[in-house]
Amino acid sequence: MKKDTEVKLLMRERRKGTPQRLAAARAGMGERTARKYEQAGELPSQLKRPHTWATRDNPFEQDWPWVVAQLERDPALQGSTLFALLCEQHPSRYRPTQIRTLQRHIARWRAVSGPEQEVIFEQRHQPGERAQSDFTHMEDLGVTIAGEPFPHMVYHFVLTSSNAEAASICFSESFEALAEGIEKALWQIGGVPEQHRTDHLTAAVRHLRKEEREDWTLRYQALMQHYRMQPTWNNQGVAHENGDVEQSHHRFKQAVDQALRVRWCRDFSNRSAYEHFLQDLVYKRNQTRDARFTAEKEALRPLPAAPLSPCKELRVTVSRFSTIHVNSNIYSVPSRLIGTTVMVRVRAETLEGYVGTSPVFVLPRLIGKHKHRIDYHHVIWSLVRKPGAFAAYQYRDELFPTTTFRLAYDRLLADWPKRANQEYVRILYLAATTSESEVETALCLLLEAAILPTLVAVRDLVHLPGVQSVPQLHTPTLDLSPYDQLIPSRRTNG
Repeated sequence: MKKDTEVKLLMRERRKGTPQRLAAARAGMGERTARKYEQAGELPSQLKRPHTWATRDNPFEQDWPWVVAQLERDPALQGSTLFALLCEQHPSRYRPTQIRTLQRHIARWRAVSGPEQEVIFEQRHQPGERAQSDFTHMEDLGVTIAGEPFPHMVYHFVLTSSNAEAASICFSESFEALAEGIEKALWQIGGVPEQHRTDHLTAAVRHLRKEEREDWTLRYQALMQHYRMQPTWNNQGVAHENGDVEQSHHRFKQAVDQALRVRWCRDFSNRSAYEHFLQDLVYKRNQTRDARFTAEKEALRPLPAAPLSPCKELRVTVSRFSTIHVNSNIYSVPSRLIGTTVMVRVRAETLEGYVGTSPVFVLPRLIGKHKHRIDYHHVIWSLVRKPGAFAAYQYRDELFPTTTFRLAYDRLLADWPKRANQEYVRILYLAATTSESEVETALCLLLEAAILPTLVAVRDLVHLPGVQSVPQLHTPTLDLSPYDQLIPSRRTNG
């Protein structure tokens, strides 16, 4: 079929009085074709009729009413699911290659007769108007620290107008992680937007009691008031209302994955190296938005005089077991604090203990509930005086710093059961007072040599501070004769 431009050229030539044969040649068509379009008086596009008939029979015509009934019952059913059901019902009626045909028929039915779909409304963002943030899980990237898995999350903060972003590592969707993430992001960006939008953070608050939820809300409102930001939330269960940060999560994780692939290794020597890697990636990504971010930064509000450093303060009394209960978790503390009321500041990753204004401990915070963290350094001073308590101690497994210590205890229990608890507690005391790593090395050597790891055997191998021998220095004998050779001999004049 000829194009409209060719037929238009033919008509112009004919209006000029050009003979039909010559006009057809100039338009690039035969005289018979030119005669057809002249007689029709219409362009090729006007002569084309819509294709309303089927070029081949529908192989699913017999079962199509059943397919439609299933789609009307549940529009989310996929073509592959329905095709598998049809093959089960009629094993010899369909070929595996016909699945695409069914999918095309279903797509056409949805476009013509299917239910209305939810419309996503593209938003127009004003510079300095809004920031969005959320948490994203990073476990699927397979990052390791010194060879060990590093399950973690990233708090992601995005300015919706320029898409400038900030990210910080965290381990839970707690209020402390949210607050610290917001503060790091705002001070890194250097300004405050008018609004902060987040989702309902159901993972963070759904397990809390009513009074805890109210406290969570009040603390969040206080944080927003400190930075003079208006808090807004998504409707519950509508993730796309936080669309900018959701898409940025996806792109950010893709960028991290690509950077790890370029790096050829997903293992980092320590957490600081991994944090530097992430911040360097964020910096490079923000450089591509520099022009838009410069314009948006002018519209941001100034930061307050100082960060809020939000934390939750609790007053707890140290039990006679040398433990404290914080947020349904149990932590051991130094035994000298037994009976003392301690003020604990709960932060995203740590617990800070104070007696008055004096700091007395800093502990890693446990993620989750009904967990415990017992440090043998806190209880070993009492345990060494009462070694019989070790066997039935509720948190005995926490008193094995490494697998080597557990293997040593098992060896003592097998070869010297009557003294196993006492010997192990004394070895643990040695580790607490000298060097845990050196005691572990000594235990490894003894186990490899099939020697019973008693306290005496371990102590003989451990380098004890203060008892090393001082090397004896001998006073050297001075021989000055070589210098005599440098003095020229005197000659007497005759």
